Amino acid sequence: MTLILGWGDPLNLNHATQGAPARRTAWHAMLAGLQTTSVSGGYPGIAEAVEVEFTPLGAYMCLGLPLHYLANDHIHPDEVLGTGWSARITEQLIAVPDWQGRWAVVENALARRMVDAAPPSPVVAEAWSRLRACHGRLSAKELAAATGVGDRRLQVLFREQIGLPMQSVRRVLRFQRALTLPSDACRSLADRAALSGYYDQAHMTHDFRALAGFTPAQLRDLADRLPSGGVDPADGRLVNFQLFLRGE
Repeated sequence: MTLILGWGDPLNLNHATQGAPARRTAWHAMLAGLQTTSVSGGYPGIAEAVEVEFTPLGAYMCLGLPLHYLANDHIHPDEVLGTGWSARITEQLIAVPDWQGRWAVVENALARRMVDAAPPSPVVAEAWSRLRACHGRLSAKELAAATGVGDRRLQVLFREQIGLPMQSVRRVLRFQRALTLPSDACRSLADRAALSGYYDQAHMTHDFRALAGFTPAQLRDLADRLPSGGVDPADGRLVNFQLFLRGE
């Protein structure tokens, strides 16, 4: 989940819409829930911003509301954090001359919100940890058995404290696994699909198109058009995927 506080030109987002033209929005301050459709964006001119990436359980503690209210949505942070919150923090950010100081401003503001925050359910924390460790391969019944609660109760807790139904969470984790497998881990896209838990390569391509907005081949072409002939080496996930597809 993402919080953005910026100044200068706004962040422009293109939201994928099934069977309709992309919807466009512009934000100086934005709070985004977990997504199951692709969203692309960028700044048209000069801008500065601080971006906070929450884990789902961190967002649940900090924001203090059931996260399904934010799923597949983008809202102004003041709708959750209180009227004027974004403007006050942004003014402080602008006044600080260096980025280390700006990060401290945001960290302190969010830490104050978490002083009396209720912790997430230990059941959800365990289920989330297990799902991440296996890249979404455990079924709802297997998770329920592992955590000692009923399937229906676990589904309710997931929707509240993670934000998406368990099946959607499993789908996102499986996609991330396919994207992050090292380039030398498989010989073909079919291998990559199998190692990531997909039924077949077509199933994987379908999820790439839905979750990233690109097929694997289109994602490779996008990476090739980026500056320096590829991607930022700090983003090893896309580097590995790009190199793997070149080998195809």
